[in-house]
Amino acid sequence: MTSLPSPATELSADEARRIALRAQGFLGAPDRRSGVRGVLRHLGAVQLDTISVLARSHELIPYARLGAVGRDTVEAAYWTQTHAFEYWSHAACILPIEEWPHFAFRRRAYRTRPHWHHDLPAGAYEQVIKQLRTEGPLTATELGGAKNKGEWWDWSESKIAVERALMYGEVVCTERRSWKRVYDLAERAVPETLLHDDLTDAECLRRLVRLAGEALGVGTRADIADYHRLKGEQFDAVVADSGLVPVTVQGWSKPAWADPRALETTPRGRHRTTLLSPFDSLIWERARTERIFGFTHRLEAYVPKPKRIHGYFAMPLLAGGRILGRVDPAREGSTLVARQVSLDGPKAVAPMAQALREAASWVGCDAVRVERMDRPELRAALTAAIG
Repeated sequence: MTSLPSPATELSADEARRIALRAQGFLGAPDRRSGVRGVLRHLGAVQLDTISVLARSHELIPYARLGAVGRDTVEAAYWTQTHAFEYWSHAACILPIEEWPHFAFRRRAYRTRPHWHHDLPAGAYEQVIKQLRTEGPLTATELGGAKNKGEWWDWSESKIAVERALMYGEVVCTERRSWKRVYDLAERAVPETLLHDDLTDAECLRRLVRLAGEALGVGTRADIADYHRLKGEQFDAVVADSGLVPVTVQGWSKPAWADPRALETTPRGRHRTTLLSPFDSLIWERARTERIFGFTHRLEAYVPKPKRIHGYFAMPLLAGGRILGRVDPAREGSTLVARQVSLDGPKAVAPMAQALREAASWVGCDAVRVERMDRPELRAALTAAIG
């Protein structure tokens, strides 16, 4: 198999794109034996979000890489047998449990940070810890209520206390139940061999920079730092010892680093055709997505409806290693509704039809209805291709 250029040499933009796709699990045969847990370990972080259209984002991530894995299977793979924990990484993310020690730097930072704008009466924090110790894993509601009677952000004392304990690392979120966090003591939920904050900040950062570089394949300083929301100066302090190697990429205006293993072989194999969650790590960083795919992506869920261009939860279409369009989906009973479809051109019709059919089947829909299209002249072809 032909090798890519040796470290510290130049990659073409196309080589960098294919390296990124392989690193994120979209090029080559899917690793079905490792399944959802393998996807989590490979990516290092799977983002959570409250929005659920076809499914929640953490379900869409393995679906995009593995195909129609059962949604119950996804949840069980994340949360059983202390396989994963939820913590602040790129955002609120599911993380492999073996990475617990490498977030010690962030737990220490939270412990020394002023307590936001929330004040707690004396004993409230200790009461939550005591209750978890005696009663076992609990939601905030079970701990005494998640909210006061004010606005939705008006957390109760027990909710403030348990979230603070989560940030400090004394408490762990071990699963989501009806989208509510289930909290347990770290001493029970984290395997004893991992339950420590022994690593220095530099050791933690070095590991996370290496993990991000491996998950991205190749990236700039901003790309790699953004993966686990590190500061640029934190990246600078450890990159030389991270194991990543410097490269230049044609058309990229800034220096880049690559996973040396990603340079050993030319990325080959079948490309996935799929719809991407807007929270997929392939397209997390807007500038990177534009640089690699020439695709401008913005989540419009929080944009006032009259100002939306592509829709509430527009999902990019990945096919042939390119992003060829997007669709804003919805569900009406057993029908998947493509509320708004944007296509690059006729070449995107067949892939979009395939992606819509597969997504519909995955979520239990038996029909697909297309509403608006940015290119009405392609409507008949898309409708026919969907069948």
